[in-house]
Amino acid sequence: MRQTVDVHVVDEVLPWGRMFPVSLQHVLVMYAGAIAVPLIVGHAFKLPPEQLAFLVNADLFTCGVVTLIQCIGFWKFGIRLPVIMGVTFAAVGPMVAMANAGQGLLTIYGAVIASGLFGILVAPVFGKLIRFFPPLVTGTVITVIGVSLLEVGVNWAGGGFGAKDFGAPQNLMIVALVLAVILLINKLTTGFLANISVLTGLVVGYVVAMALGLVSFAEVDSAAWFGLVLPFRFGLPHFEIGSIISFCLVMIVTLTESTGMFLALGEVCDRPIDHVSLVRGLRTDGLGTIIGGLFNTFPYTSFSQNVGLVGMTGIRSRWAVALSGGILIAFGVLPKMGAVVASIPQAVLGGAGLCMFGMVAATGIKILQRVDFEHRANLLTVAVSLGLGVIPMIAPNFFHALPAWTTPFTHSGITLAAVSAVGLNALFNHVGSTAEVERELAKSAHDAGTE
Repeated sequence: MRQTVDVHVVDEVLPWGRMFPVSLQHVLVMYAGAIAVPLIVGHAFKLPPEQLAFLVNADLFTCGVVTLIQCIGFWKFGIRLPVIMGVTFAAVGPMVAMANAGQGLLTIYGAVIASGLFGILVAPVFGKLIRFFPPLVTGTVITVIGVSLLEVGVNWAGGGFGAKDFGAPQNLMIVALVLAVILLINKLTTGFLANISVLTGLVVGYVVAMALGLVSFAEVDSAAWFGLVLPFRFGLPHFEIGSIISFCLVMIVTLTESTGMFLALGEVCDRPIDHVSLVRGLRTDGLGTIIGGLFNTFPYTSFSQNVGLVGMTGIRSRWAVALSGGILIAFGVLPKMGAVVASIPQAVLGGAGLCMFGMVAATGIKILQRVDFEHRANLLTVAVSLGLGVIPMIAPNFFHALPAWTTPFTHSGITLAAVSAVGLNALFNHVGSTAEVERELAKSAHDAGTE
């Protein structure tokens, strides 16, 4: 008699009719963030429109390739969870500074490739940090990730950061409509319809935005049907030691943030992250960054926006997100398709963002429920870490008097919160002791198993 083998939800291969809409949701949610960095950097270097368009196409193509590696995995790479990869914003500051200093794109690409190799080499060291991420630290960091993302969601909801019509009534109306559609679908339906509630909300919001004349198809008309993404489009990279050191610092920030993202996703997917899987995921950040440098783009990391979407939809299949990688590759080589997605007004995305990003923060709060808050030091750890984590969001110029090399660290609320939570937990709870660490991990595993 044939035995059935239980397949974890992360490894489940969904029917194509269910998988494609879920995969498309992930692409729509991350698209605005994915193309933002190449646009910012391209404008900083004063690139002509055709080269700017190529940067965007190269970025989408590389996003797809690295997402496939992260989700499917090979050899010692890939965390094998539903992870979307995109360009990290931590690298924007150094790249714009290099543009202002007269350094060229080829110097950036050399530094990107070198920092990616550095990331691969130090990933096993970062993997050992998982010992210092008990629920007190994990919950705090994930909560800060969610709160940081809410800043993005609120800016989307207003119409986009710096938009002339920011907060206009039509933007607020669209946000309310998208949010209402998502909530009503989750209230009134179950199963597949509930799983694609975000996609449905985005489609309804997009149709209404078109009716209000808020959608422009000018970029769609001007975009090419096909664009080949080739390595070294701008020439062979230059390797300059100062730029390499700067980007290695960015890589340290990226690996710290990714550790928090992976732990959050492990919680959402009910697949706890161990040392081996964490190292595989972090190595892929490094490999993706090398691929980015080769294909004329920038450092890559896991996109936290999509962690919230996994929690919202309940679809935790890594194969669904791997298909998202395939869609991104298609957008990269078919610019007209990408331009259609780019025409979605940010207010439409904002309605979905408020749900999804709040879901990330809620996951962090859920983890913090396991913490013994009768112990006053645990309250202090969360309080101080949250306070530090929101500084870059509330007061972006707070650290302006510090040396420029500190920028990747001080402008990342996630990094500030992680360093604070790990340090204070070590100070108050003595997690440097191996026995204590083992007790914390054993308690965490027991608590997870009883939920």
